[in-house]
Amino acid sequence: MDISADKNVDHRVASDFGKEWSVFHQGEESLSRKQREIIFENYFRIFPWHLLPAGGGVGIDIGCGSGRWSMSVAPRVAHLHLLDASAEAVAVARENLKSAPNVTFHVNSVAEIPLPARSLDFAFSLGVLHHVPDTQQAIRAIADKLKLGAPFLIYLYYAFDNRPPWYRALWALSDAIRVMVSRLPYPARKVFSEIIAALFYWPLARLAALFARIGLPHRWMPLAWYGDKSFYVMRTDAYDRFCTRLEKRFSKEQIARMLVDAGFSSISFSDTAPYWCAVGLKSA
Repeated sequence: MDISADKNVDHRVASDFGKEWSVFHQGEESLSRKQREIIFENYFRIFPWHLLPAGGGVGIDIGCGSGRWSMSVAPRVAHLHLLDASAEAVAVARENLKSAPNVTFHVNSVAEIPLPARSLDFAFSLGVLHHVPDTQQAIRAIADKLKLGAPFLIYLYYAFDNRPPWYRALWALSDAIRVMVSRLPYPARKVFSEIIAALFYWPLARLAALFARIGLPHRWMPLAWYGDKSFYVMRTDAYDRFCTRLEKRFSKEQIARMLVDAGFSSISFSDTAPYWCAVGLKSA
């Protein structure tokens, strides 16, 4: 399927993520169930499961990638749609959810969700909409498919608005590296991301884990969130972070404003990493 640029998708970004999920497919053989549930809880701790209809209702995973989140959501709901602009990614998701009887797959952009308006009981999009050309329009497109009162969980890269200046300076340095690495041919990008995971993610994460074990403050440390995560997760996220050409970051205030502008209310944010996870209820 040819998804044109005017449908709120960047072709190169979609292709790059297809490659990522073909390598880091997040299946049971590469990511343990325990580790998957720990990460799932990090993102979904604020999701209002109690607001879903009996049986869990019908929802959608926007930008499903490998289907890693849907693997945990599908058993909790009546039916789950998985949508991604990359056919390669959807193929990986199909394989990961091949035993799930209640899922449907769509190779479409967020601007072309092939479902009726106000037909869904919930939606989630984690780590995706900061990689599309128009994030606000993407949120509006999702809102259009939700019933009144339906919850929407979103995770967008944060603008370090809750971090000190030195932390933001470190990010600026890392972003300059991302700009260079993301423009390399795929094999070189892959090698660089593996090196970054080994030389930076793993040592800093393990140091943060050590600080946590001996009772020292550790949440201020860069990459502390990975303290209890496997090296496979670090490799995946290093590729995700440094090999993507299009990346935007948003403050907590900006995310809240976009949700309100799209017709969401009762917006709440997680007060723990990863930042920012937010949930809102479709109200208008």
